[in-house]
Amino acid sequence: MTNNLLFDFTVDKAKKTVFITREFDADLSLVWDAFTKQELLDQWLAPKPWSSKTKYMDFKVGGKRFYAMVSPEGQERWAIQEYTSITPKTNFKMYNAFADKNENPELPGSEWDHTFSEQNGTTKVSITIYNESLARMEKMIEMGFKEGFTMSMTNLENLLATLSKK
Repeated sequence: MTNNLLFDFTVDKAKKTVFITREFDADLSLVWDAFTKQELLDQWLAPKPWSSKTKYMDFKVGGKRFYAMVSPEGQERWAIQEYTSITPKTNFKMYNAFADKNENPELPGSEWDHTFSEQNGTTKVSITIYNESLARMEKMIEMGFKEGFTMSMTNLENLLATLSKK
């Protein structure tokens, strides 16, 4: 287990963009799978005590993932993602929007750009989230996005440690 893994979370309101960089003590293939396979995503994406429930996911350009963050009381907060670009094990981009349970997006949304790289057994994931409006970005931040995403990254780190042992 590597100590002092990088985690950086920066908000640039002028650019309506959030920049996240996180390192993991795991192979690139495993980290890539954790971000791109439904059965793994649902194990780490939601900050506890919430859970993630994917209704469907088709990881291909033009494909979509429709999922909900589910509270302990059963409240569902739906989102829809459309994959716009995929370069296996290196990068994928998607358009993300909150949605209702019938898949109607709440616009504006945000563009997510995930980049993966590995060096000496450590995988670095860089995520750039461009929001179409400052109001949407501020709503996301007010909803506790940084705290929730930080918890999700810890969930992922724990999942990767478990999977790496198998």
